[in-house]
Amino acid sequence: MFSHSVPAAVALLSLTASPALGALLQSADDAASQLSSAKYDYIIVGGGAAGGVLANRLSEDSSKKVLLIEAGSSDYNNTNIQVPWLAPLLTHSQFDWNYTTTPQEALNNRSVGYARGKVLGGSSSINYMIYTRGSEDDWNRYANLTGDDGWNWDSALNYAKKLENFTNSANVASANSKFVQTVHSTKGPVGVGLPQVTLPIDQLALNAQQELSSEFKYNQDLNSGDMTGMSWTPFAIQNGARSNSARDYIQPALSRSNLDVLVNTQVVKVLQTGTDGDTPIVNGVQFTSGPNEKLYNLTANQEVILSAGAIGTPQILLLSGIGPADQSKALGIESIVDLPDVGQNMQDHPLLTTNFQVSSNDTLDNLTLNATFQAEQLALWTNNRTGDFTLGACNSWAWQRLADNDTVFQNVTDPSAGSKSPHFQLIWSDLYIAFGGGAFPQGHFLTLISNLYTPMSRGNLTLNTTDPFTYPIINPGLLSDEAGFDIHTMREALKAGRRFLGANAWKDWIISEYGASANATTDDAIDEYIRANALVVNHVSGTVAMGKSGSTKKGDGALNPDLTVKGVKGLRVVDASAFPIIPAAHTMVPTYILAERAADLVKNPSASSGGSSGSDGSNGAAPLSTSFVAGLASTALALAAYFF
Repeated sequence: MFSHSVPAAVALLSLTASPALGALLQSADDAASQLSSAKYDYIIVGGGAAGGVLANRLSEDSSKKVLLIEAGSSDYNNTNIQVPWLAPLLTHSQFDWNYTTTPQEALNNRSVGYARGKVLGGSSSINYMIYTRGSEDDWNRYANLTGDDGWNWDSALNYAKKLENFTNSANVASANSKFVQTVHSTKGPVGVGLPQVTLPIDQLALNAQQELSSEFKYNQDLNSGDMTGMSWTPFAIQNGARSNSARDYIQPALSRSNLDVLVNTQVVKVLQTGTDGDTPIVNGVQFTSGPNEKLYNLTANQEVILSAGAIGTPQILLLSGIGPADQSKALGIESIVDLPDVGQNMQDHPLLTTNFQVSSNDTLDNLTLNATFQAEQLALWTNNRTGDFTLGACNSWAWQRLADNDTVFQNVTDPSAGSKSPHFQLIWSDLYIAFGGGAFPQGHFLTLISNLYTPMSRGNLTLNTTDPFTYPIINPGLLSDEAGFDIHTMREALKAGRRFLGANAWKDWIISEYGASANATTDDAIDEYIRANALVVNHVSGTVAMGKSGSTKKGDGALNPDLTVKGVKGLRVVDASAFPIIPAAHTMVPTYILAERAADLVKNPSASSGGSSGSDGSNGAAPLSTSFVAGLASTALALAAYFF
């Protein structure tokens, strides 16, 4: 529930001109006759980060007919999705599944909200657009865990280059010193860049890093394989607007006659259509426009690919009888295959905020406090895609590791993938950020966000009903590890953030820590503050994890290394649920990388490494419209939003 204040009236804005939408079908009922006569080679369930990649890449072969099914609506007419600064308007909106966890024992029995995108583009359409690939160590660990070198860093880097169109911002001084050109590409579909607006705290943060360089090293480009140190923040923002899978992958492919996109339609289960010897063939789907609406069945000639996300995908599998057989039996669901790892191994990154009052009045709080300034900035974005509305949550940050001699390692093996993977993240934002909205305090602020990126805690997703429109039981098990590594690392992250903000560089800027955290000065008090206030970054992962080929035993994974579901044929999973261990990174880009490789695996099952050398990734994406129906109100509305 990351929140800042945004103009309420902007929620009413819409594009006056929509892109050409091609074969965009608005509901199952409206498209029933067309679907009944169509023969699809691939049916993709979920139009999010992964599903968008697959729809584009698989439809590149004009001989293959592809259907993409999305439970949410199209995003093409919504300005709030395009404007980076308006991301807070998207949580708890029509574009959010708005899940809630079970009460979390380690968080004082608080339930935590889960924002997940229910719109074309999925969570890439409602998140904070942060662009991190994961570390070299993360990807090499995936290769080791699966026995497939195609998941190693060299392969991941090839796919990362294939998907990105990196634009150097002309408005950031000395931008070339803030990234490594050789690890980026300008030929892919996903627009990426550094912040366009320089903020006063940018230089203060750099000065603090130089002052404390023994603890906070400088990292020129955290997407180069080493994810540790202070760096500038890359975003999936191009020309001042959000880049997402809907506009970067799906929209350009809609002109192809072999791609249909069906929105406002929920897949409720996958269907067994036959057997190959003793192996079930599961290449059918059942879907509907809503509760109590007509059900439709459709069979793919080749594969069904689940890309419904780390909550939606295991829910569909469990409803279909693919998962723990005892759970299926308890609900009266006929078991197709006993896969005990479906719905297990749930992981996420816990998040904590603390606020600091500052002496300057030159902060982004002015977007809330000053209606005239707010209107000026929106006008800049509307007219030429510049100004503060192009910003994400921070211009710089630090990704840190615990000290090698930290006492926690006396009892715990380091859960990170290696020395290039961080244990925690520190973000400093130039405004007041709170959870759940509420009254905005007077004054100007800086907010420290500290996040755990190598959690040992694990949770699960289960069902208590066969109704597909009832949300599953979501228990991420936050801060529940018996060794206490997670709470320890969260505590050390806050301490590290305080040290960074305590550097002399900040002495004329920061007045004091503000709010309840200011009284948390002992380890016990810090732990209680964490338990009372921590939430999640919304990076839920691991619920249908891949492992080595073959074994369906508990702990061996539900997917083969090629992402096919173990024990059946005709079914594959491609989304963040497939990661056996959550990346020590924001998960959008690792999911893009996963999907890019998955597309190659579908096309060529023997593919085992690297991005395809025959494509530069270009797909002819059209520029965004700049015409708006404009309107402003001076009222500011604080809405909750997540930082994923």
